[in-house]
Amino acid sequence: MKILLSTIFDYPHEGGLSTHVSTLKSGLEARGHHVDVLSFTELNPIIRKAYAQAPGFIASKFKPGAGQVMNDQNRMTLIQKHLNRIKQEYDVVNTQDVYATLAAEASGIPVVETVHGYYSFEAISRGAIQEGSKEDELIREREKKAYSLAAEVVTVDQRIKDYVYKMAGIEATSIKNFIDVEDFDPKKLDLSTIKDEFNIPKDKKMLFVPRRMTEKNGVIYPTLALNKVLAKHPDTVLVYAGTGEQMPAIKNEVEKQGLDENVLLLGTVPHEKMKYLYGVSDIVLVPSIHSYGVEEATSISALEAMGSSSPVIAGAVGGLKEIIHDHQDGLLVEERDTEALSDAIIEILDAPEFGEKLAQNARRKIVQEYSHLFAAEKYEQIYEKAIKGKTAAR
Repeated sequence: MKILLSTIFDYPHEGGLSTHVSTLKSGLEARGHHVDVLSFTELNPIIRKAYAQAPGFIASKFKPGAGQVMNDQNRMTLIQKHLNRIKQEYDVVNTQDVYATLAAEASGIPVVETVHGYYSFEAISRGAIQEGSKEDELIREREKKAYSLAAEVVTVDQRIKDYVYKMAGIEATSIKNFIDVEDFDPKKLDLSTIKDEFNIPKDKKMLFVPRRMTEKNGVIYPTLALNKVLAKHPDTVLVYAGTGEQMPAIKNEVEKQGLDENVLLLGTVPHEKMKYLYGVSDIVLVPSIHSYGVEEATSISALEAMGSSSPVIAGAVGGLKEIIHDHQDGLLVEERDTEALSDAIIEILDAPEFGEKLAQNARRKIVQEYSHLFAAEKYEQIYEKAIKGKTAAR
């Protein structure tokens, strides 16, 4: 098959959606398919800025939320125009967001939409729109329309599947997120220089937060939990890889608590480097929370950490509860509970052999259940179903 993966967002970019696209592409190509990606990044940079970025920036100054809607709408229009020029080249388009699905509507190509989250709720969570506003209502209507237009809908966990059915009456197929399990095997990586490359102290235990700094990812809580950890394990450093609107709050808390020597903010890290950082981590933290109705899906960061044979401590929310069995292949803590998070970190640092057992069990689970090749086969079946449905409808 000739498959097009499409999104109105940048690609590659920081976050799970971009990782999903790259890994799915790799899996499908390994199964013999031709796969291309159409994203906002592929478009002319001058047109991108003039038509789909600057107007929304200006609009947001006058009315909160208006800029978000305008930007998404204009990105959709540009993707739609480009797609119409290349539509004869593909058998199926797998869209990765609501607006990419709407852009593909008139192309005539069978459309499979992958739903990664709750589009309107996530916009509220990151402060892009206001809950209950006209913009919020508009985006929800567009979500509903997109789910109804797609020939097939795939969700990355059961909760989102339920959400799609409740919103649009569409019975989606749940295919959990996945990783290239071989790519994250620490035994195949040279980890000797990675701490020097990122100026991470070699003589300290490393707590790693591989997260976009957005509210639903709960990134502030490891900083809030750190002092209790340091009281028992002063040779510990907390390392963040990511950017986002929560960065100022973390910096303020670091300064307030005098943690400058114990917290390292790396900013954006290329995805190909992340596996090395997982590999040298003593513990990976995925402290997700509920935020405006948004929960973590089957977290790719958690899957990557588990695949890297690193012990994981995660918030007991959403899809994280589906992939981590508490005290068997990771630890789950109640969201926003800094005491519980501190205690979980100390539990592993006190007993490295326990952390190693969790890590080994986690790696085994990822290899058996979350391979990108297994997921690619499932997507292939969905694509074939969409194509047959389109052909039968003609």
